[in-house]
Amino acid sequence: MPTISVGGVVEPVTPNIDSLVSEGLELDRFYAHKICSPSRTSIQTGRSPIYANVQNVKPEVVNEDDKVGGWQGAPLGMTTVAEVLKDQNYSTHFVGKWDVGMATESHTPYSRGYETFFGYFHHSNDYWGQTEGKCHLKKVKDLWVHNETFSGPAVHLANGKHCKEKNQNPKGETCVYEEELLLGGVKDVIRGHESNNDDPFFLFYSSHLTHMPLQVPEEYYNKFSHIENDYRRRMRAMSNFFDWEVGQIVESLKEANLYDDTLIVLHADNGGEIMTTFCGGNNYPLRGGKFSNFEGGIRVNAAVGGGWLPEERRGDKEERLVTTDDWLMTYASLAGVDTTKLTDEGAVALGLRDFTGINQWGMISGQEEGVVREEVIIGDTTSIEFNGDGKTLVGGIIQPPYKLILGAENKLHRVSQDVTTPQNYPDGSDRVPEAIMKKCDRTAKHGCLFNIFEDPTESHSLSEELPDIFNTMLQRIDELQEEVYSPERGKKDDRACEAAMDTYYGYWGPFVHDE
Repeated sequence: MPTISVGGVVEPVTPNIDSLVSEGLELDRFYAHKICSPSRTSIQTGRSPIYANVQNVKPEVVNEDDKVGGWQGAPLGMTTVAEVLKDQNYSTHFVGKWDVGMATESHTPYSRGYETFFGYFHHSNDYWGQTEGKCHLKKVKDLWVHNETFSGPAVHLANGKHCKEKNQNPKGETCVYEEELLLGGVKDVIRGHESNNDDPFFLFYSSHLTHMPLQVPEEYYNKFSHIENDYRRRMRAMSNFFDWEVGQIVESLKEANLYDDTLIVLHADNGGEIMTTFCGGNNYPLRGGKFSNFEGGIRVNAAVGGGWLPEERRGDKEERLVTTDDWLMTYASLAGVDTTKLTDEGAVALGLRDFTGINQWGMISGQEEGVVREEVIIGDTTSIEFNGDGKTLVGGIIQPPYKLILGAENKLHRVSQDVTTPQNYPDGSDRVPEAIMKKCDRTAKHGCLFNIFEDPTESHSLSEELPDIFNTMLQRIDELQEEVYSPERGKKDDRACEAAMDTYYGYWGPFVHDE
């Protein structure tokens, strides 16, 4: 439970989330990709990132030679979770961070099964200015609305030009924190279903928090004045704001008499960002963080709650493996789909991988064993840049209780962030975690084989002590490497800026259109 200490009195930072977890099911071994877009692609498509997307490129890229995968995010032709649920007569809604493609209308949430969309397309944007990146030296906004009556940039929700982190109450101007806008969108969806409780709906709320930039309303920032380090203070304040949002959503469901029939799934898309102190993240006691394949980068907080969770599972902690690609099959099962027969024929016809996720509802509900996940595939890339393009790699596997990490050959087999940050990190130290590397190659001497159940901090490699297991897992990585999906995503296309500035009033939006 995250806590803060004020004058010796321990206070929770996330009381609403803590309550949801204590009254729900904690998924203690939930794994995501080490960066945003691949995790989100995996959730939407029900595929492991190595079969869909391991790159965190921006949505303005295009490779004209590849009409399926020559873009950011989910390859065209892959059926999404929203499309599966929509076929089962669910209404589908997306609020928040998309990060799964924007280049064409076909990449947008409203073309991939979501009937309504209120959010932004990129990795992040400014919480006050709603801006991300520039075109011709001018900042571009990123906030979009799609519903029955309107589809386009959210110009009507723009803040005043003086609204910013250091000026949250400019005289005579509108200045609303972006997360408050998104929360309003979530509440609108819930209220829209209040009058018809028999109408099933799927709401995917992808909060901006607690992503960079570290920005938060002054009211929340001031709550944590006892914390000296500004970055840690901001991260705590942002976490506290997100917790308030979770409480608001739960209360809205209850007020609409929907809570008892709702399953709430809460999890992160990667570990906290610890690369430099100004990121404010901390994954204590795990090693590493976002952008690293150590546990701190890929083993993330996750829980299932809500009134639909069977009573016998409430308050439990589950140690069995769950991954991002499991949600599509799990949600499909809840919607009445026979997941043993569910296949993505259209994607397979294009040469893409079929669904790889496992229906985890039997395990989550405790009503039956179901299929047990025996392996987690860890994705990686040859890209040197954090958000660049590169070749798809298998960066390791987990076969309980063992985990094997393999660094990219073009990076001298080095895995970044070989460090466990202190409990109060960032704490004013000048360490740079991404510069602390560990060599993880194919030799027993420098192999990185860990028993993560007995050694969760990955402090002691067993590659020399268990050579047979080490070599068997290496062979499995080689087998998986033969199957990866590795398109060239392309380069930034000038049409993205042309559309933003000439068509969308200074907002990002789809920019490649059928001729």
